[in-house]
Amino acid sequence: MRITLNLPIASCIAGLAFFTGCSKQLAPESTGKKPGISQKIKATGFEVDDNPAWVEDFNQKDGFDTTIWSKIPAGKSDWDKHMSDNNACYAMRDGKLVLRGIVNPNTSIDSRPYLTGGVQSKDKKDFGLGRIEIRAKFSSARGAWPALWMLSSTGNYPEGGEIDIMEHLNYDKLVYQTIHTKYTLANGNPNVPQRFAQVPIAEGFNTYAIEKHQDSIVFFVNNKRSFAYPRTTTNQFPFADVNHYLLLDMQLGGSWVGHVDPTTLPVEMEIDWVKFYPLRKVSGL
Repeated sequence: MRITLNLPIASCIAGLAFFTGCSKQLAPESTGKKPGISQKIKATGFEVDDNPAWVEDFNQKDGFDTTIWSKIPAGKSDWDKHMSDNNACYAMRDGKLVLRGIVNPNTSIDSRPYLTGGVQSKDKKDFGLGRIEIRAKFSSARGAWPALWMLSSTGNYPEGGEIDIMEHLNYDKLVYQTIHTKYTLANGNPNVPQRFAQVPIAEGFNTYAIEKHQDSIVFFVNNKRSFAYPRTTTNQFPFADVNHYLLLDMQLGGSWVGHVDPTTLPVEMEIDWVKFYPLRKVSGL
């Protein structure tokens, strides 16, 4: 769970839900065409366009595009308590954005033991219905928690929902993909339709994606569908009419990932690119 709430029972239920059900096959990166969902196309009349409407390739040499991205400020939650604007946590390398988790080099200025880098598109760029793809790679460390995720542009949490496209813990050989809403936090597993998956990944770069439709959110790793969160009621599915912005961050420590071992730092996440494909109306339907 990403945002700190005064929901202790719901939080415990949500946390336990992560540790059930896991696919058994590694997901090698695929360069094939996006997988089709023929039944969904027939049901909704829309499909994902073949051409991206927006691409961020991080080819700038002097820093990321500040008209799209901002550094994530420090907060009080597990996920953002070490966020920093220290340049040591950021780099542009070989056409990729690099986000780091490091041992704080100067605790006389900032007393926190660790610093982490993260960027967000909040108040600058958000996304409606369609497909988001992110190609990324990360190294491992004790207490490392790289994440690619989305929050509602309305600023209301959990009413606007949260989409965790990818989270990784420590030295795991898998990633976590999850949905959080006011409904899931209040009801928990097993009273909520499938809302998470644990997906083994291959070494190196992998492509993580979600498709946001009027009737579901569908998750993918390397173009292989991992699961879908269906819409059963409006209250249970706040995603259809709300835009979401992106957060890309390297996090350290917290109640879920556990303690940090400073001898295993620094740790990095590299973002190669981000793409957004809009939905288009299918003619003849």
